Amino acid sequence: MRPARAASPASRGGWALYELYRAASRAAAPGVLLWRRLQGLEHPTRWPERLGRPSAARPRPGSPLVWFHAVSLGEGMAALPVVRHCVRLHPDLPVLLTTTTLSSFEVIKDLLPDGVIYQFAPLDCPNAIDSFIGYWKPSLVLLLESELWPNLIMSAATKGSTIQAVRFQLLHTPPGIIHFAGDLKYAVGDVHAGENQVNEINDLQQQFSNRPLWMAASIHRGEEEVILRVHDELVKMYPALLLILVPRHPEDCKNIFLALKKEKVNFVLRSTREVVSSTTRVYMVDTLGELRMLYRVTPVAVIGGSFLPGLAGHNISEAAAAGCAVVTGPHVGHFYHMLVEMWQINPLAVKQVSGEFELLQTLKELLGDASTLGARQRAAKNAFSIMSDGVVNRVWNLVSRFAIDFQTDTWNS
Repeated sequence: MRPARAASPASRGGWALYELYRAASRAAAPGVLLWRRLQGLEHPTRWPERLGRPSAARPRPGSPLVWFHAVSLGEGMAALPVVRHCVRLHPDLPVLLTTTTLSSFEVIKDLLPDGVIYQFAPLDCPNAIDSFIGYWKPSLVLLLESELWPNLIMSAATKGSTIQAVRFQLLHTPPGIIHFAGDLKYAVGDVHAGENQVNEINDLQQQFSNRPLWMAASIHRGEEEVILRVHDELVKMYPALLLILVPRHPEDCKNIFLALKKEKVNFVLRSTREVVSSTTRVYMVDTLGELRMLYRVTPVAVIGGSFLPGLAGHNISEAAAAGCAVVTGPHVGHFYHMLVEMWQINPLAVKQVSGEFELLQTLKELLGDASTLGARQRAAKNAFSIMSDGVVNRVWNLVSRFAIDFQTDTWNS
């Protein structure tokens, strides 16, 4: 009989590190959860889900179930097109989606197809993970982006789940991870407005009364100073100009509110539903989940998270999909590959400026030249259309090749 091969030192070291992580995560979980609750970062009544305690019944006990696991609002929104595609192809297949943040819950819970279960993801500690997986018994786990938590992966694997890591980006994909024929970030904007959103769009368009208009979206703390200085200069040229200002984090609205008050700028808050008047200069959006709708009412979208060092940009596909002239700052991080792909399709598809001065000059040109504005709007929309064409279907087909097809007979039985 051939003797069993001894574990290599590297393998033993890896297991030792994992056991250390397992013990540390078990000890830290109660304190982490308590701290998050005290900070208002957990749902007031659904926080037990973070300990793996379900708040919904598992459909068809004993049947296969697909679990999509994302982190926050961005990853959850990118998962939605694939979730919808899965439901269309396999309407009898139970589907579970988890995220970890309150903002993702508030937005995504109203966008899921009927029958899809939403839960807050369990903390990555052994007890919570084992309880969660023991209850839901997923046959397939799709991990979105970088959510590669050791306890989750080890527990799911030992309990027989098939695990696939779904990365949004095509670059730097590790060996053994699925290589997609497209980028899910391009699919985020590819969602049609529902009836309620159409009504909101019509209402806002009536309020704005064909005034010159631009939007600064996903603005981080400190960037509002750049945006408001630029707006002040633009108003000197276009006295009726209106700025739609969308902070990235709603908690930053208070500081912007105080700054606008101090400068005696006439503004309204989205949350108050106050009607925009002819003297309103800034329309500040202090609500969540409305960015896609707002892109449909503005001709120009300046994407934040890109005007201060240390920031890394945001997804521009939603603005491009809505037909905005898209402008971004110099700090775009890994989104640069998206800019390059759009430029390859049409150099006018997105404008990257070097800073505040160039932003001001670009906006002057877009607001003052209808032909330039129209050309950039068409270029952005066309570039998005080309990049997003069929991406969800290609992604799902590739996932199916690895993990779905061999189970089809079971699922349909």
